[in-house]
Amino acid sequence: MASEELYAPIGNEVELCYQTFGDPDDEPLLLVMGLSGPMTWWDQVFCEQLADAGFHVVRYDNRDTGRSSRIAAPVRHDQLLRAFATGRAQTPYSMSDLAVDAVSLLDHLGIESAHLVGVSMGGMIAQTVAIEHPSRVRSLTSISSTTGRRTVGWQHPSLLPRLIAPRRPGRDAYVESSIAMWAVIGSVGYPTEDEALRSRALETFDRGVSTSGVLRQMLAILTQPDRTQRLRSLRVPALVLHGTADKMVHVSGGRATAAAIPGAELVLVDGMGHDLPPGLFETFVEAIRRTADRA
Repeated sequence: MASEELYAPIGNEVELCYQTFGDPDDEPLLLVMGLSGPMTWWDQVFCEQLADAGFHVVRYDNRDTGRSSRIAAPVRHDQLLRAFATGRAQTPYSMSDLAVDAVSLLDHLGIESAHLVGVSMGGMIAQTVAIEHPSRVRSLTSISSTTGRRTVGWQHPSLLPRLIAPRRPGRDAYVESSIAMWAVIGSVGYPTEDEALRSRALETFDRGVSTSGVLRQMLAILTQPDRTQRLRSLRVPALVLHGTADKMVHVSGGRATAAAIPGAELVLVDGMGHDLPPGLFETFVEAIRRTADRA
């Protein structure tokens, strides 16, 4: 059911690595991952379950992650701190640029419109695609994300030092810090064993990790506009999924997103943090399928 990892040159010296699952004649569904996450953070079993539900699934590495292109633009920590404090800073690229990446991948694949599912930063990208390229979106699912309004969807204060702390080089150091982070932001009600976290971290590192790329993505997040008013203009079936135990994006972000999009369904999951635990795959697939059917 799965293709090889393929590459899409989408312009501006950016090439995206992607992979597909299922029958190309089924309904296209684009999965958009969040901050620093390669496409493999969309678990293969989850992708296969979506394919079994009647979707032709496409997952991809955002620019600056995995095997997609790296952008040549260094970021200073004072830039990040200024963006965190004010929401303003010069950025190598914006949320709109990341949305154009998603649309350009659809162009490369010859897909006129698709169901969009985004998690965290990927939810922000998917929302932006729906606002700025509405004809390309059949339905919208926003998971563990927010509207861009600074008074909702905030991070727990303890996380910022972890996010901007200098990274120790090397594979072992990356794995150690990754396990420690997921222990903080993962789902308390659906815990993932350390061995599974270790395996994912090893795979992530081996596919390619860019510390500067994470900072560039963080700048795009911190300087994104408030989409609340523009979300009110959407006329597309929408689902908002959020965990009540999410420390990376407070559940208020999900509530605000659902309140802004006319007719959106809000599903809050007790004990879910800022991850996609296997114990909830069936719940996610059923809800995504239900939303797509409304289209």
